[in-house]
Amino acid sequence: MYKRFYEFGISDEVLNALSDMGFEEPTQIQKIAIGPALKGRDIIGLAQSGTGKTAAFGIPIVERGTRLKKKNPYAIVLAPTRELAVQVAQELNRIGQNKGITSVPIYGGQSIERQIRSLKKGVHVVVGTPGRVIDHIQRKTLILKDIGIVVLDEADEMLNMGFIDDMERILKEVPKDRQTMLFSATMPEEIVRISGKYMREPEKVYVDAKSLVVAKIKQLFYEVREEDKIKALTRLLDVEDPSLTLIFCHTKRAVDDVSGQLRQMGYDAGSIHGDYTQSHRDDVMNQFRKGNLDILVATDVAARGLDIPDVTHVINYSIPQYPDAYIHRIGRTGRAGKSGIAITLVTPREYRQLRFIEKFARTTIRQANLPTRDDVKKAREKELVDTLEGTILKGSHSRYFPLIEGLLTRHSPRDVAAAALSLVSGDLEVDEIEGSAKLHPSSDQGFTKLFMTIGRKDNIKVGDIVKYVSAGTNIPGRKLGKIAIFDTFSFVEVQADLADKVIGALNDMMLKGKRIRVQPAKEKIA
Repeated sequence: MYKRFYEFGISDEVLNALSDMGFEEPTQIQKIAIGPALKGRDIIGLAQSGTGKTAAFGIPIVERGTRLKKKNPYAIVLAPTRELAVQVAQELNRIGQNKGITSVPIYGGQSIERQIRSLKKGVHVVVGTPGRVIDHIQRKTLILKDIGIVVLDEADEMLNMGFIDDMERILKEVPKDRQTMLFSATMPEEIVRISGKYMREPEKVYVDAKSLVVAKIKQLFYEVREEDKIKALTRLLDVEDPSLTLIFCHTKRAVDDVSGQLRQMGYDAGSIHGDYTQSHRDDVMNQFRKGNLDILVATDVAARGLDIPDVTHVINYSIPQYPDAYIHRIGRTGRAGKSGIAITLVTPREYRQLRFIEKFARTTIRQANLPTRDDVKKAREKELVDTLEGTILKGSHSRYFPLIEGLLTRHSPRDVAAAALSLVSGDLEVDEIEGSAKLHPSSDQGFTKLFMTIGRKDNIKVGDIVKYVSAGTNIPGRKLGKIAIFDTFSFVEVQADLADKVIGALNDMMLKGKRIRVQPAKEKIA
């Protein structure tokens, strides 16, 4: 296996470009994919985002460019999102900068006239989203007759986004005598079918990206109630004091809510999701890259392909719905060989999902205790002192000397300084978070698991059980633990000293039109 870029026989122009980009040695996917790709072999690469796959296909694309000088593009890369298309085109332009190889992104949300002008000037490589590529094909503004290389980047994500028909249509439009490279984190049945139909004896290269991505990232989770998440988030931001933080939420509404609350509390937070215009998203991303924004709140799709080496913290405000998404999210930190921290906020009922993610990623996500109120107060006081000392060093405070001298004739220096600090600092007190350190219930924390004879087939939901138990016993929902619903039965954990009360009050009661039984759950026998 190749250990250095020069061992591939790459041209000096590309080697110098890689050096300028800070590449010192190939990543795992680059070590096993670049060699056969340079020989023109079709490639199926199983690799996650964050493993260096763009250069794995980008270097062979640029090297092929020395032999083709036609106006029409000789390579096309399909990507699922506009962000990834822009990112890939930028990296290809950096790799090809010394050879004059140009790449242009084409995607929806940008002026199509501007893209047409770029294509008319002549371009070597087109990187586009499937829908916009087809639009250009129909307009005859993108000519594919000279295409010698096709790359399907993040093919499984294009499948998930409904681009499968568009992908096949584009593959039918390009010449049959071509090199095809497909990169995907997973290989669903439809992607396997496409590879069999449109690729010629592809060489399969595999990277265990799950372990590669998480190995250099410190992973922690904090258990909090849903209503305490924003308090927990701000505690972590205050104490960790990260340089650049990427926060993930499930929904567009959650992104707006979280970013809005953070801005109201004085944090430099921006947000991106699919409802924002492309110009707004570009502006926010540029501010984040430059460090003008410390925090970016985003949905999974909006942050797809985002590559900012200086992101130190990724925070899952909402636990990922799928294990794949966890890998993609935390891969946004720890880039370019740097270390990173991935934090997940977990409610007690999401504990099973967390363990499922751990099993899938073959990793351990360690539980940690949230910073205490005193920790946060000390962090805020330190920030205040640092700001104050910075102002003194700059000398920008000297114009207030006459005012201070007048105050000092009537008050002590201590009183004047403390009063000034109280005005600029606001309230340094920290909100309490109930039971933030040990919310996850288990038998050794005084919880008892109860069995209920009602389940999913009875159209029962977690919220129904919470309301049912609370209404029948006057026990608040926060004193319930994990609730697991199966087809014909359910389990609910309650505080051990309340178990008899729950059983006595709820046995033979009606729920969803069905009379149910409640009893202590039997222990599993190994």
